[in-house]
Amino acid sequence: MNLTIRPLAAAISLALATGGYACADDAAMPTVTINSARSSLDPDLPTTSVTKTQEELRQQQNIFNPEDALRNLPSMTIRKRYSGDRNALVGGRSFSTTQAPRALVTMDGYLLSNFLGRFDAPRWNMIAPEEITRIDVLYGPFSALYPGNAMGTTIAVSTSRPTRFGGSVRLAMQDQSFDQYGDKGHYRNYQGSALIGDRLASGLWYKLMLNHQDSTSQPMGYYTVTANAAGAFPVPAGGAATPVTGIRYDTGPFGTKRAIFGANAGAIDHTQQNTAKATFGYDFSPVLGAEGFVAWWGNQSVTRNQTFLRDASGARVWSGRVTDGANVFVLPASAFAPYTRDEHHGQAGLTVKSRNKIGWNASVSASVYRILDDVQRNAGSADPLAASGGAGNAVVRDGSGFGSIDLQSTYTPTPGDWTGGAHALTFGLHADDYRLKQTTRNTADWRNANGPEAQFVGGETQVLAAYAQDAWRFASHWQATFGLRAESWEATNGVQRVGAVAQPYPRRSEQAWSPKFSLAWDASADTTVRLSAARATRFATVAELFQGTAAGSSIIVNDPNLKPERSNALELMAEQRYTAGSLRASLFQDDVRNTIWSQLNLNVFPNVTNVQNVGRVRTRGLELAGQIDRLGIQGLSADANIAFSKSTILENDNYLPSIGKNWARVPRVRSATTLTYAPADTWSASATYRYAGAQFNEINNSDYNSDVYGGVSRVSQLDVRLLIKPAKGAEVAIGIDNLNNNRAYQLHPYPGRTLSAEVRYAF
Repeated sequence: MNLTIRPLAAAISLALATGGYACADDAAMPTVTINSARSSLDPDLPTTSVTKTQEELRQQQNIFNPEDALRNLPSMTIRKRYSGDRNALVGGRSFSTTQAPRALVTMDGYLLSNFLGRFDAPRWNMIAPEEITRIDVLYGPFSALYPGNAMGTTIAVSTSRPTRFGGSVRLAMQDQSFDQYGDKGHYRNYQGSALIGDRLASGLWYKLMLNHQDSTSQPMGYYTVTANAAGAFPVPAGGAATPVTGIRYDTGPFGTKRAIFGANAGAIDHTQQNTAKATFGYDFSPVLGAEGFVAWWGNQSVTRNQTFLRDASGARVWSGRVTDGANVFVLPASAFAPYTRDEHHGQAGLTVKSRNKIGWNASVSASVYRILDDVQRNAGSADPLAASGGAGNAVVRDGSGFGSIDLQSTYTPTPGDWTGGAHALTFGLHADDYRLKQTTRNTADWRNANGPEAQFVGGETQVLAAYAQDAWRFASHWQATFGLRAESWEATNGVQRVGAVAQPYPRRSEQAWSPKFSLAWDASADTTVRLSAARATRFATVAELFQGTAAGSSIIVNDPNLKPERSNALELMAEQRYTAGSLRASLFQDDVRNTIWSQLNLNVFPNVTNVQNVGRVRTRGLELAGQIDRLGIQGLSADANIAFSKSTILENDNYLPSIGKNWARVPRVRSATTLTYAPADTWSASATYRYAGAQFNEINNSDYNSDVYGGVSRVSQLDVRLLIKPAKGAEVAIGIDNLNNNRAYQLHPYPGRTLSAEVRYAF
């Protein structure tokens, strides 16, 4: 209870403080516009947004990977398990971190969202933290400019553009102290970045970026055996058991006793990643320009495991029949098997656009992302034996990828001329495609990927869309925004093979119309109230449609006939701006039909767990966000947000025990409060308290014991940062994330207390 009160109290205190300044300040003073750095986005977007600039991020947060910049924003969950994690998924107001296709992520307008697999995160790897100039987060599907995958959250990352010759270098490191089940260790991460760029008199400009990181994770998973309902571990059949020490016992998420034997399944990931990117542009004239980029990313991961078990001589025990004198267990040979992964990805994009301040403009933008090669080699035996080879398997995804193209035309009216009403118009065409090729091979030596095909999953999806939006200023204090998006989706070439058995799937197509409406009232120069309503449609991904499992000679596929998700969203937003800050309140509802989710189907025998449609899930909530630039002490400022939500399953014909229960991984309360003290330009100190309430991972809410490994726990963490600028262009920072060493989980453990240090020089 106290953990819930603390973030609420912080938000209320900020609201009172902001209001107090409103009364104290002269009402005739000019007002501060929130998100003034929003100019790179359409200024008439009918949606709530939050912006963090490069300067704010450097002052307030310890950032090692790009996704770190999002962790303190309203109603946001970032499932970043460790530095260097390639699966840092996004969760929002009404969707969980395992619903990746409801978050749209772009870099300078180019698509980064990877919807090839259910757990595939945005390709954050194409961005270096050093080049981020700002991040904009848009809430809800209220703009017709964005596709159905923006039905939850849109994240727009902007990177730097040179205005003259210059660059920067940055070195960062982290040291994490982690303690779980009595196993203690320090895990270190290193990163280096370099930027250089110039804008020439000819109109040509360029920027080159290199980024290298070397990271080691804390243990990500543990091999466990769960007791029966009576709390006993049945004795497995077999002969004599090796006496061991080191078995740990605890209570799992479902309230049952379990035994823990060590960190397994490639639990500790040592990853080395490199990114190289060239960004370029040319101004044909003051109002016409082109820009593009070419990027490459590579990753090499080597994993290892840790067994807790020791025999009488003190030697490690990795597999076989064991006993601690109280219980007998059998550890499979593969329980502590490691894996390696090698990846090389490429992306390229090109944009041509005009830049007239008023009147008509046009742009065309295209990008392509390709997995050049990607192989994960999985051992079939535990670490000591695996080093010498042995049987295993390999998963290969070479040739998979996605791409998009957008054509857009806009009309900007003359500012302040509302005679007869003024219309800001946008018309556009959009297309994107995703292609998955995934082969699993049985290998005689797991260290290479050569072997016969055991399973193949493949297919493609394409979306074609046309949209129009009109932001109509029909009176001096009123604006209505009308939007309509028409989308046509197609799934083709779907197939799954298991050995000699192949299951092709016929071509499918769906169409959707998504209307949007927003009405905004500027009650005064300082106050805006906006009501928004919209429908959005999110189509199934390749993996959701075709990926499945093999049982003997039969193939169990997710569901090639999945219906698209359809969201009916509402938001009532009120924003008050003051000379020293702002305060926003948003009431929202997201009512989603045919939510796509992996669940148990009780209507078939035998029961099957696969991806299905959940009839109806409704989320209602209140979000408060505020900032204040002067908090009574010179240089002291605050930024706070808190969100309360209730996400409920209303219909689910295939799994009736879930009806009326809470939706998975959407906490009732989320908040973040940041205090920053910057009395001079040469240094600053900041502290952020971040909180999220306990959640369920099971939609029948049976995993009630959430604050343990395997659960989706509360988060209650304090981060601190000290930034010093000893000379022009130079910055030195030191900080600690999770200073209070809070143990938190999203099935996997989150990092423990982490010391960070950073040196940066810009010229």
